[in-house]
Amino acid sequence: MSKSIIKAALITLVLTSSGIANADFGIGIKAGTLGLGLEGRWNPLPWLDLRVGANRYDYDATGAQAGIDYDATLALDTYYLTGNFRFPLSPFRVTAGAFSNGNELKMTSQDTLGTDFNIGGIPFTSADVGALQSITSFGGTAPYLGVGFDFEMFGKVGLNFDFGVLWQGEPNVSLTATGLDTAPPQVQALLLPALEVERLELENEISDYKAWPVVSLSFVYNF
Repeated sequence: MSKSIIKAALITLVLTSSGIANADFGIGIKAGTLGLGLEGRWNPLPWLDLRVGANRYDYDATGAQAGIDYDATLALDTYYLTGNFRFPLSPFRVTAGAFSNGNELKMTSQDTLGTDFNIGGIPFTSADVGALQSITSFGGTAPYLGVGFDFEMFGKVGLNFDFGVLWQGEPNVSLTATGLDTAPPQVQALLLPALEVERLELENEISDYKAWPVVSLSFVYNF
């Protein structure tokens, strides 16, 4: 499922909601481990509602990955369509759906001028390597499974909680050195295979992100 399809579904749901007779429609704002988001909801049956939405946020952090210190940005960017199955006389529900997943982890090695990089177990000077840059992406479509609780007052305003797992799949990790092209040939001969060893080590560490925990809180208004 592409981003364009889910965007179209979101726009269509919002634009047509006012024309659906006797339908329960709501919009909400949310915040959680997928970032900040907007959501539209349509309740065609007492025990089922459909939700479409989008989440975005950038988290900036510093830390070590595979033995190298990086400045990192976790760029969260998802669109989704879910079905939510309610239990009678209870706020509890089960949620399943699909996300168009644009989440990325972008990293640049911290300034280490005058020190050495240990890349793939081989020491290199920062003058030869320059900076290390890495981008990690995941599968474009990610399935989601979770549970939630929907609390409503007077049929108009509500508070929703979600808990689940977004299965992003194995990471696709790239790793480059900005100084590779200008490095002496003998350095390039050592650096190229060392970068691949380092990339595989990064990939192994970042594989922990393949199952992304989802926790969110939403404020909803029902029309």
